[in-house]
Amino acid sequence: MFELMTESSFSAAHQLRGYNGPCENLHGHTFKVQLFVNGSDTGNTGMVLDFKEMKRSLAEAISDLDHSNLNELEDFRSQNPTAENLARLIFTRISGKIKVSRVTVWESPTACATYSEK
Repeated sequence: MFELMTESSFSAAHQLRGYNGPCENLHGHTFKVQLFVNGSDTGNTGMVLDFKEMKRSLAEAISDLDHSNLNELEDFRSQNPTAENLARLIFTRISGKIKVSRVTVWESPTACATYSEK
């Protein structure tokens, strides 16, 4: 079994509603996003999936998040824009196009959340 990964990043602001601490105030991050795909069939090309396709899908999935206030986006009007919820949202957006195994969102160099359906 092979595991492929590509990553990208976006900068955005957010605040955590109902959180008792400094993160309830508007603040920003440069989020790093890692997209993972598993597969064993490399076909005639020797590739499970072309990295260009992974990168394009990831770029499309995060384009509206970049330089935004995440709380103002429709996806986060009723839920907090946490790393967990961002990972699930990005997974869902991409899984309709390619077979995603997991998505990891880093909100700092030492803190991340991963979403998968397994």
